Amino acid sequence: MMKLLTILFLICLLTSCLRLDSNLFNPEEKISSYQLDGYKGKRECPDLPEKFNIPDSLVHVFQVESDNSGDKARIWCIYLGDKSRISQDTVLLYCHGNKNHMDNYWNRAKLLANVNGKNRYGVLMMDYRGFGLSDGTPTEDNMYADVEACIQWLKNNGIKDGNLMVYGYSLGSAPAIKLAGKINVMPFSKLILEAPYGNAQTMVEDAAKLSLPSSYFTNVKVNNADEIKKVSVQFCWFHGANDEFLSLPVHGQKVFDNYKGPYKEAHIVQSAIHNNLPSVMGYEEYLSVLGKFIRR
Repeated sequence: MMKLLTILFLICLLTSCLRLDSNLFNPEEKISSYQLDGYKGKRECPDLPEKFNIPDSLVHVFQVESDNSGDKARIWCIYLGDKSRISQDTVLLYCHGNKNHMDNYWNRAKLLANVNGKNRYGVLMMDYRGFGLSDGTPTEDNMYADVEACIQWLKNNGIKDGNLMVYGYSLGSAPAIKLAGKINVMPFSKLILEAPYGNAQTMVEDAAKLSLPSSYFTNVKVNNADEIKKVSVQFCWFHGANDEFLSLPVHGQKVFDNYKGPYKEAHIVQSAIHNNLPSVMGYEEYLSVLGKFIRR
């Protein structure tokens, strides 16, 4: 019986019905415009107090062109802050998770815009290709190109070396780590990760409970646990102790342990699952921890 089940599983697998690409890249909801504070769908940090709201004059929605070796797409971005001050400001580049679009993560971006005081730092986030209103198809290489396009936009607007930090949440940990290790793109001053995953192979094994090559399930080759070894900037890691999607010991802990840079700190939040860490930690405490790390 077990042999038969295994054969049926492999048949299904090889016909691609169990591929995990849709879990790694899951834009899910189709939209016609960004609603931000007016969004009525399910979002991260849904109970964020109004005191964290950002003035409309400091919210800028725009597009940039992303070019992955000739494969071009228009991707949508939101900048929170005074664009005329980018040359003087420190900016947090926020790389969101694998579901939905920027409306879903809007409250998270607002939180980051309140670190160390309201609008102390600029915050830039984007929808990868295929997410939200962004053109194209989501792939690993396209995602890297999309984030690099946002960095180029910051360069075009005058950001100085040493004034860019990157925050990668879940899927967004992949471009955050990858680009933090590529000093030819632009040197980051800090790396912040929340619920990063170790590598695609481990995610496959978690999902399938079989030690099969990840190529059977997905074209994604991400290996954060290996890429983090190339990172030489200060590193702050958050992870929910009860993360049901990317488990703490299998994913985040491996990334943290493999970091070989000058400074790292870990914040494991008891009772938090994959997508509620800031609220379980407490928004004020979360911002306090982030602020101390950024200022050090």
